[in-house]
Amino acid sequence: MSYGVAAALQVAIYERLAGNATLGALVGGAIHDAVPKGRAPDLYVTFGPEEVRERGDGSGAGAEHRVTVSVISEAAGFLAAKQAAGAVSDALDGAALGLSRGRLVALSFLRARAVRSGAGQRRRVDLTFRARIDDSV
Repeated sequence: MSYGVAAALQVAIYERLAGNATLGALVGGAIHDAVPKGRAPDLYVTFGPEEVRERGDGSGAGAEHRVTVSVISEAAGFLAAKQAAGAVSDALDGAALGLSRGRLVALSFLRARAVRSGAGQRRRVDLTFRARIDDSV
């Protein structure tokens, strides 16, 4: 097992989201690796936690990545956040992403959690995806 494929997976997910017209219509280019500094957009997507487990077999090294993509909204209610989260899910679930290292075997939606945060004004939807990757370095 290696964590060496993590950066390649993040780049591929970012490119997929940044190139998605539906998500772009909702958040524009507001897709970030971290919470933006200063005044954040009213609606944006950011990368969250990732958990990786060894999943190699007799044919080679591999890993299962559980990647969280978060949608953050300052709008009243959850509608805007859920619309953007739906676009993220549609863009990633089952996607055949090309990686600069390793080979994506499968990418699937695992779960989502919608919560209020801050003083109850901010809405957040955390979507977790399972990515199975073979890594033949």
